[in-house]
Amino acid sequence: MQLSFSTVIATLAAVFAVAAPAAAQSCSEATRFGVVTVSPTTLSPGDTFTVTANFTCAVQFGVNPQYTDYYIEVPVNNNGYEPPILLARRTLNASSPTPLFDQFTTQLPYASYFNASYVVMLDTTYPVTGTNGSPYSVVGGIETPINIL
Repeated sequence: MQLSFSTVIATLAAVFAVAAPAAAQSCSEATRFGVVTVSPTTLSPGDTFTVTANFTCAVQFGVNPQYTDYYIEVPVNNNGYEPPILLARRTLNASSPTPLFDQFTTQLPYASYFNASYVVMLDTTYPVTGTNGSPYSVVGGIETPINIL
């Protein structure tokens, strides 16, 4: 049997397609710690808004969230007068009907906001296995921009 160049390429493509998990192929590195969305994204103090986190891709990267902390932050050029504001600290329930999603509604606190860019920051705490086999916790984060009037 003689192998043609196109046969070799087709065979290699099939091998790589099987070797790479199909689900992970659709997730970018930016989704490693989850995806957070806010609705609406333009807010004034006292406004109610919904925060949704999706951990479908995070789990594909081996990040299995235990705890989530949501903050309002000034990500760049923070002059030191804008400490993060904690919106919620939550524990994910692996036995819930939708364990890869977290959603809550909250009110934008009546804080002093400056003429700055703000984000809702999601810090995801998850376990990893140490070199001796014992678990320890690490934190990774993702953010989404919001406008505060």
